[in-house]
Amino acid sequence: MNNRLAQPLRTAAFKLIIFQASVALIAAAIIFMGWGSKAGLSAVAGGFVCVIANLVFAVYAFRYSGARQANQVYVSFKRGSGLKFLLTIFLFALIFKSVQVVPLAFFACYILIMFMQWFAPLFFKK
Repeated sequence: MNNRLAQPLRTAAFKLIIFQASVALIAAAIIFMGWGSKAGLSAVAGGFVCVIANLVFAVYAFRYSGARQANQVYVSFKRGSGLKFLLTIFLFALIFKSVQVVPLAFFACYILIMFMQWFAPLFFKK
């Protein structure tokens, strides 16, 4: 299951996830200083909902690579995408049910981290 062709892609995905986690922590610290501890914890929760979902997707999506394993690549991406979606829904429900959050801080950090994957080419050469 460990494919040498997928290794550079997997490494790049994990670098992005680490970058997203650091941006989430920095954003949460800024929100914590500006709005208080409850908003800071809400921002951490919002950021890490996106980071955890992206981690699950990366684990599944970059298992396989190459033309000979095209069907496995397709199935793996499909499974990773579905799990990412379901995990995001589950984490949203869990957090909103169990923790009292500041919605603006939660969603602001979630959206910020989601945008980070779109702007990743600006930060990473490969």
